[in-house]
Amino acid sequence: MDNKLLLDFGLTTTQAEQFETYFNLLVEWNEKINLTAITEENEVITKHFIDSLMCFESGVLNDGTRVIDVGTGAGFPGIPLKIAAPGIEVTLLDSLAKRLNFLNEVTDKLNLDSITTVHARAEDGGRDDNLREQFDVATSRAVANLSTLSELCLPFVKVGGYFISMKGPGVEEELAAAKNAIKILGGKVEKVVPYEIPTTDLKHNLVIIRKIAKTPSKYPRMAPKPSKTPIK
Repeated sequence: MDNKLLLDFGLTTTQAEQFETYFNLLVEWNEKINLTAITEENEVITKHFIDSLMCFESGVLNDGTRVIDVGTGAGFPGIPLKIAAPGIEVTLLDSLAKRLNFLNEVTDKLNLDSITTVHARAEDGGRDDNLREQFDVATSRAVANLSTLSELCLPFVKVGGYFISMKGPGVEEELAAAKNAIKILGGKVEKVVPYEIPTTDLKHNLVIIRKIAKTPSKYPRMAPKPSKTPIK
């Protein structure tokens, strides 16, 4: 694998080798279960690995930060963040056991510690006392509107922490539609960080939402209400 992009991002040779192992496992497992539609090497590096690492542009990820990656899927952005910053603690939450089997093998083969997988829907995990308001940062690359994602992710974040929502271009309309939901859930949009993925023409955004008050106990609602009837 051509590791130049990863090394240019400031990673060590060892970290680049961990990404290479991750890539090989991703391709291997993708033949058995549906993990990603993107399997070409350079596209995985840019659209999955580098895109995930852009979360550091939020400025809220530091050594010792407890992070939960909600709806992690194939491990993005949680595993790339852990590889690049071994000092953070990462919880990978997903509703599909097969994906968690893959993630457990990845963390084992990469010798990653302080990383945990949790088998649960976000709607259920957000009501679990062991997870609710226990994290400094929640991240999500899930494809859903910002109102829905806020209901699924903000319950995990402790007051004073952050939800990093990874969004594509044209996020202004989504922000406007989700403004009330974010407020109801105890959040406040602190900033939007636009970025370009190196060597591509892709322009994405990090929506940084600060948790300023506890999430009311009625949230998250049971599935499928957060996605079917987002908070207005």
